[in-house]
Amino acid sequence: MGTFRVRARIWNPLDPSRSRDVELLVDTGATYTVVPRGVLEALNIGVLRHVRLRLTDNRVIERPVGEVGIEIEGYRASATPVVFGDPGIYILGSVTMEQLGLAPDPITKKLRPVEALLM
Repeated sequence: MGTFRVRARIWNPLDPSRSRDVELLVDTGATYTVVPRGVLEALNIGVLRHVRLRLTDNRVIERPVGEVGIEIEGYRASATPVVFGDPGIYILGSVTMEQLGLAPDPITKKLRPVEALLM
């Protein structure tokens, strides 16, 4: 599909005054959004649980997960799962895109609103 990046604002759902603007790589192959551990710790994001994650080289790792509020292009979610990632790793995962009602458009390399399914 090709990759592209989007600007986002993330915040601590328990203290929205703690926020940060970030640039996220849109990755339809990633389940969860990933933000560096240091950024999440600066926002005082707590660990809710640990998840096992398969990497592109087929290794499986375990990482902590918390929740952040997120806004992208006027679309907002009050809380979405976020993985405590390595330095420099910023990824927008499919769970967050679905929560926001957005999907990547491979032609324009932008996120676009989509209909949700209710069946």
